[in-house]
Amino acid sequence: MEPNSCSNIIVGAAIEVHRELGVGLLESAYEAALAIELTQRGLCFERQVPLPARYKGVPLGDAYRLDVFVEGCVIVEIKAVAQLAPIHASQLLTYLRLSQCRLGLLLNFHERTMRAGIQRVVNDL
Repeated sequence: MEPNSCSNIIVGAAIEVHRELGVGLLESAYEAALAIELTQRGLCFERQVPLPARYKGVPLGDAYRLDVFVEGCVIVEIKAVAQLAPIHASQLLTYLRLSQCRLGLLLNFHERTMRAGIQRVVNDL
């Protein structure tokens, strides 16, 4: 699936989760609910995917975990914070670079509206 089409479906799923659950829950609850929505929408995904990293050619092991990796082309980072900080987008960009993936979505479920909590991050490779 093309990353932009995939991201549109993910955004719709996130809006539905936010509409049903509202704000105030832990990230893990939103992740579980998003997984249900993605399944219902027919997307293939993995949760808590280990992302190995290297330092000067030496493996660091599974230094990171992707919250949700959808259709092998979009990384979804889930947050439940009062306000996103620049470090959150930087973290997602690092995940994109390490995985050689181009598109990521930063979803903050603690916004008044889900649309306000969505940030696209693009790795220019």
